[in-house]
Amino acid sequence: MSPPRSSIAHWKTATALTIVASAVLGPVSVEQAHAFKVFGMRFFESAEEEVQVIDPVRYTLTFEPGTDDEELREALENGSQLVQDQEEPVSGDLGLAIKARDDRDRLLAVLYEKARYGGTVSILVNGQDIDSLPPDPAFPDGQPVPVVVRVAPGPAFTLGTVRLEGDAARLDPAAYDLKRGARADSTLIIKAGEQIVNDLKEQSRPLAKLAERSVVADHATSTVDVTIRADGGPVAPVGNLTVSGARTVDPDFVKDYSRLNHGRPYSPENIRKAAERLRQLNVFSSVTINEADGLAPDGTIPMNIQVSEGKHRYFGFGGQVSTTDGLGLQGYWGHRNLFGRAESLRIEGSVDRLGETTDVAGLDYSAGILFAKPGAFGPASTFTASVKAAIVDPDAYSAKTVTAAAGAAFELSPEDTFSVGAEVGWADVDDAFGSNSYITAALPFEYVRDARDDKLNPTEGYRALINAKPSYEIEGKTFFSSFEASASGYYAFGTEKRFVLAGKLGAGVLVGGDELSDIPATRRFFLGGGGSVRGYSYQEISPRDADDELTGGRSYVSGSLEARIAVTDTIGVVPFIDAGTVSDSTAPDFSDIRAGAGIGLRYATPFGPIRLDFAVPLNKYPGGTDYGIYAGIGQSF
Repeated sequence: MSPPRSSIAHWKTATALTIVASAVLGPVSVEQAHAFKVFGMRFFESAEEEVQVIDPVRYTLTFEPGTDDEELREALENGSQLVQDQEEPVSGDLGLAIKARDDRDRLLAVLYEKARYGGTVSILVNGQDIDSLPPDPAFPDGQPVPVVVRVAPGPAFTLGTVRLEGDAARLDPAAYDLKRGARADSTLIIKAGEQIVNDLKEQSRPLAKLAERSVVADHATSTVDVTIRADGGPVAPVGNLTVSGARTVDPDFVKDYSRLNHGRPYSPENIRKAAERLRQLNVFSSVTINEADGLAPDGTIPMNIQVSEGKHRYFGFGGQVSTTDGLGLQGYWGHRNLFGRAESLRIEGSVDRLGETTDVAGLDYSAGILFAKPGAFGPASTFTASVKAAIVDPDAYSAKTVTAAAGAAFELSPEDTFSVGAEVGWADVDDAFGSNSYITAALPFEYVRDARDDKLNPTEGYRALINAKPSYEIEGKTFFSSFEASASGYYAFGTEKRFVLAGKLGAGVLVGGDELSDIPATRRFFLGGGGSVRGYSYQEISPRDADDELTGGRSYVSGSLEARIAVTDTIGVVPFIDAGTVSDSTAPDFSDIRAGAGIGLRYATPFGPIRLDFAVPLNKYPGGTDYGIYAGIGQSF
């Protein structure tokens, strides 16, 4: 078998265009038959479609940040609406005056954020200080109004004396980065106060609050003394839990699935995880969990789960096209709340290679029905069942398959998941060993530990998995088993995490079966494509027989290394290298290692980065792929 195709599309040696329009990617709207919007961006917008401003007043800006500090200069420019909007007109003379006054407050806030407590900001509009402007100013018509912004940042202040008082007195200020001599950014002080309250709440004190947070600046020494006082309040467990806003979803199921059980210790982290867990059911458009302002008579803290149900029925479609693989189309329909307890049903189908062949029988087809029931065996479990059928024709083989499967996944902890199941599959395969039919029963097991900070765009942490799939091929009376393991890790450089080094290692082995042909081709190992070694086509990396036909292997080892570099807040570049080998023996012999290298682009969206990778094989096969282009959502691993 091969690692799954994780890309929306894959290409061999052709320029390709990916066309995606589905609910997975987000809304696509067309306005007035001219402009259209994708991912919140407008395209082909005419001047007539621009937002009209009443009584437009334009201005010319002179911005003097008063510093050579690049970090401070950039922060001031980003914080100034006068700078950011200088190409846009303001509504009326009064609107310009209001914008200038708001800008002064914004710039002063930026100075405090950068520990410049002695800084000043002066703004002149049409040569007049904004404090001396009349309530309804009038500026000359017919020409841009001159605006001058002058900033005098002053020195950066450092922390002097730091006192934690009240229930925070036993805490160490250094644990909150409040160290004498450190730069006294206002955001640092605010964050410390919030974290102190959160840490007290994690002690099961739901009424913890900040009683005092004072900052006294000494301009003679450019230092600030900070006092933070917090009241922890009593220790209290979770009390009565109510649900509001549920219309078709069973409120008792919502309470059970949240795992905020009566009597359980109160914890903001548990509340956050409960809300995230409920959102992942995909039946709610919003989830908010609130605790009461005071304790109940029994000393517990009552809580309410406020939900808003989204649309339960959905459908979508997508596609990809290239000059070598032809056109592929996919579609699906689903229901997210089939019986009132977030049970999901999805029906999907696809057809690929349209245009590559005129023979309808030569196209690739797939269809499936998938069912999932969260909380089937307790709130930390999910039952799944599926029936899938496919007609596929990759380079290594052609096959008709039907597979029925059922299983359950159990969340052992927020990071650890164990799943077990059973499946039976029929496959009619034509490959290097001829035409063979297989009926295979299997018992898949998998353990996953996911400690990444973000599933679609991780910057730190790791993910590891190990799985086993003991199997019995009924027609050939053959026992065989596959074992696979992989681990990926992430390390971010700098506090803003704009450079992330990511690596992944994977390996697999097939044991059992006297001959390789005793094992269905769909269960043998191949590498190549967007999910493994980029630069090669799907399943191109494989042992070959004397006729140079792909046979698949009994073992593989693969690895990837990426440098994910954020150029802007939304655009990133990713140079990468992948390598792998597939062997016809159970022990990898590393005699034929194939590597690919390339560069990718990332565009950040609210649902994860959109990925576009270009790769070339470093040691291509004779007559093999020249390059590959891969697109998808989320990082490659």
